[in-house]
Amino acid sequence: MRLHYLQHVDFEGLGVIDKWADNNNHQVTKTSLHKKEQLPKTDKFDILIITGGPMNVYQEDRFPWLKQEKEFITEAITDDKLVLGVCLGAQLIADCLGAKVYKNKEKEIGWFNVVNNGSDLLPKEFMAFHWHSDTFDIPNKAINIAESQTCQNQAFSYNSGKVLGLQFHLELTKNNIDDLINECRNEITNDKYVQSEIEIKNNIGYIDQSNALIINMLNTLIEKRR
Repeated sequence: MRLHYLQHVDFEGLGVIDKWADNNNHQVTKTSLHKKEQLPKTDKFDILIITGGPMNVYQEDRFPWLKQEKEFITEAITDDKLVLGVCLGAQLIADCLGAKVYKNKEKEIGWFNVVNNGSDLLPKEFMAFHWHSDTFDIPNKAINIAESQTCQNQAFSYNSGKVLGLQFHLELTKNNIDDLINECRNEITNDKYVQSEIEIKNNIGYIDQSNALIINMLNTLIEKRR
């Protein structure tokens, strides 16, 4: 399979997905949008992954490349590509599908429980890593597949499961989380659903479960193309 991913900052990439792709001999290419790299034609890849980032989908004035990125994601979905968006990536997909993206009632940073809304892709409940202040409405014809105590719309499935949006992170490795903390430490504030750096690192043992979940999700996604 040919996997292409969109990157918004240097410190947020594929995480464990990179290792999964290598182990399965999937070809990986990327566009670093923040470096003004050129987007490919959609016939150059089979699966598109949209990673996270600290910007918001509605900040096109500060990040002009967001407009082109949204057009590209819309084209990939229209062309029936497999598409997975994580955090900002999920918000971008939601926006492209006509749903509203806006500030969540609470900022959510750290390890928090997620409840499955009936998807066979996820266990009934699981701990996931979160780092977001925005949320999204569920797009028309999409299915809400997960929620948390403070964020009702944590994940959605669209186009018979070929398009997935995850507000939470399952792909991050320990090093990725360290990088995120180092780059965005100013966002760790004294709010109800924001864990301290120590709390985040004390729960790092959930990474293995998270990585296994995203790998299972990707394998299921790939099967829809075969």
